[in-house]
Amino acid sequence: MYITSLRPYAIKRLEELTSADILVGIPCYNNERTIEHVIQMTTHGLNRYFKGAKSVIFISDGGSTDDSREVARDFQIKPWQEKLITIYRGHAGKGSALRSIFEAAVRLDVKACAVVDSDLRSITSDWVEWLMAPILEHGYQFVAPIYLRHKYDGTITNNIVYNLIRALYGKRVRQPIGGDFAFSHDVAAHYISRPVWDTDVARFGIDVWMTTEAITQGFKICQANLGVKIHDAKDPAAHLGPMFRQVVWTIFHLMEEHEAYWTGISGSEPVETFGQVEFLDPEPVPVNLEALVKQFQVGFAQFSPFWKSVFKPETFDIITEAASLPAEEFRIPLLGWVHILYELAVAFHLWPMYQRQLLDVMSPLYMARVASFINATLDMNSAEAEKAVERQATAFEENKSYLLKLWDQREEEERPGTPPMT
Repeated sequence: MYITSLRPYAIKRLEELTSADILVGIPCYNNERTIEHVIQMTTHGLNRYFKGAKSVIFISDGGSTDDSREVARDFQIKPWQEKLITIYRGHAGKGSALRSIFEAAVRLDVKACAVVDSDLRSITSDWVEWLMAPILEHGYQFVAPIYLRHKYDGTITNNIVYNLIRALYGKRVRQPIGGDFAFSHDVAAHYISRPVWDTDVARFGIDVWMTTEAITQGFKICQANLGVKIHDAKDPAAHLGPMFRQVVWTIFHLMEEHEAYWTGISGSEPVETFGQVEFLDPEPVPVNLEALVKQFQVGFAQFSPFWKSVFKPETFDIITEAASLPAEEFRIPLLGWVHILYELAVAFHLWPMYQRQLLDVMSPLYMARVASFINATLDMNSAEAEKAVERQATAFEENKSYLLKLWDQREEEERPGTPPMT
């Protein structure tokens, strides 16, 4: 266990800097193609909007094996700004990179800190203002992003994370795992005080953990509309299985930790939004519908006996019916998907010894929902598909009583025995 994610060189350099007004953190791993552009837009934005502030650009690298650090080192920022590049200590993953940024923000006693991903191709200098201004000028403590994304970008957010965060915690934070955000000094101090850095939070779970902590701890939250997000998007059929497991594990784990909070929340409220208002058409994201359906069908063949023990009969019937559908007709009804996620959350709650194994066999259901969403939105543009996402989130919110009923009923029953998969 590391008591700090900062290496001695980074600590010494921060001590030399003494303090700063603004820190922009850039977590990085093998991003030599894009990091120069991200740093360029950051230094221009700081110069344009916050020239009188003492600013530091902090690159937290995960031990890149390409030339990311060299590219970051060689790019010349404005002479009145500071740049610090370091390899973080701790578990490999974005969470450890962010931990080092939180620590740097606290050590420098900054007024505001923003974090932007290093694979961004659409970042502009305006992002610096849109993320920072709510903290520095309007008294907000946590700024989440909103992006104009292609309808098939962000499938975990659209089909799982937004639905659950909104329904559970009552805040319409559209991109709870967006990757680009800002926060105040007191929020950074809260984050580094939490004992999570040896868990999956130190990997993919960091973004949703940050958002949930900001909500449940009562920090003042808003959103910044950053416009189109163009980055290295991933095909859900090929790349997102591990991220699904780690993000969903974090959400369900936080449900345990914050049970007293979310069980008392009814409905949701909008979150004030700053930033861009113009709509631009996002860059298309390729998806493989046939591969998604095939992965679900293979999962059904392997795991359906266990799924049958997890889900209610009517929910399992929906899953069974979907398994027989060809790709072009594939669908999981919206209410069926609501019940699948809520029943899965209850199973996670009841089997604490087998939570990771439980999620390991559930990712084919996520593939099924993405395939269903693709078919439902095939003839829609991204703006129309966004309305479908909102209808989905509303369905989760309106059916939260289903989750609460299951949660309370099953709490009173004897916990089920060892899951069949073990």
